[in-house]
Amino acid sequence: MNSCDLASAKPAPSLLRRWRREPLLHVLLIGATLFVVYYALNPRAGQRQDSNRIAITADDLAQIRLAWMAQWQRPPTPEEMRNLLDGKIREEVLFREAMALGLDKDDTIVKRRLAQKMEFVMEDASALREPASDELRRWFAQNARRFAMPSLVTFRHLYFSPDRRGAHTRDDAANALNKLSSKPEETPELDGLSDRFMFQDFYAEGSPDQVANIFGTSFAQALPGLEPGKWQGPIESGLGWHLVWVESNIPGRVPAFEEIEARVKSEWNDEQRAEGKRKMFDHMRSRYQIVLPEAAPAMPGGPVAHAAAASR
Repeated sequence: MNSCDLASAKPAPSLLRRWRREPLLHVLLIGATLFVVYYALNPRAGQRQDSNRIAITADDLAQIRLAWMAQWQRPPTPEEMRNLLDGKIREEVLFREAMALGLDKDDTIVKRRLAQKMEFVMEDASALREPASDELRRWFAQNARRFAMPSLVTFRHLYFSPDRRGAHTRDDAANALNKLSSKPEETPELDGLSDRFMFQDFYAEGSPDQVANIFGTSFAQALPGLEPGKWQGPIESGLGWHLVWVESNIPGRVPAFEEIEARVKSEWNDEQRAEGKRKMFDHMRSRYQIVLPEAAPAMPGGPVAHAAAASR
């Protein structure tokens, strides 16, 4: 066999080897790789094509109309409805463009608003069941102090001012009490005995807290020990000295369940709702590792890592 025959007997290059040498294939592979990497780093970009459709539903139109009617007490005209709808579309377009640009990132106002909306979502998710009567009674018995009614005192007082009387204020009040001994609540002897008080001279059914807000805690604590129906004192307040006539002293008590059943149920609902929201948040929080700086105070509610330890 001559050399020409040997040359003609060599096999032709395979199709695969020819494709490997094809520049167009190299360009396509590089482009595909860049495409995959880009969409891996920018997941929102892949959603762009799916999110370019803005669908206004019949419910949206109804809400727009109802909001207008709530404000203006009449239905919108066709022109007003077109403007409202245009505003709705504009808002949605700008929202989506802002999200695509990442303008929601690191924005305190946006974070706060979204967190508030999550609070509303948790509120709705904490759907309350109707408590059984026995369950509500047991809860009331366990929380009876929450519903305790305060003592109520009705009294009149005479005021003796330290600003006017100085060191003799208490003695003047004691001398006035001697003049009023065995005298009724309203008597001519009251004239000119005391000084003008900046607030009221008579208080009806005041609670200890209400009395303390005006006269101070020590004065409020002294009133329940006074005997109704006679002048007594002197009693010191944060404002001066007083002679007091107690008309009535109603002791505090816990009302019967039947008296306040509606209030008990309302507070039971509030507690159940708060507990439901707490459990939901604890479940959400457990999915995150919280990293704090070393100087941060200890935080309740779950494990945290400090920045120095987390970086190791």
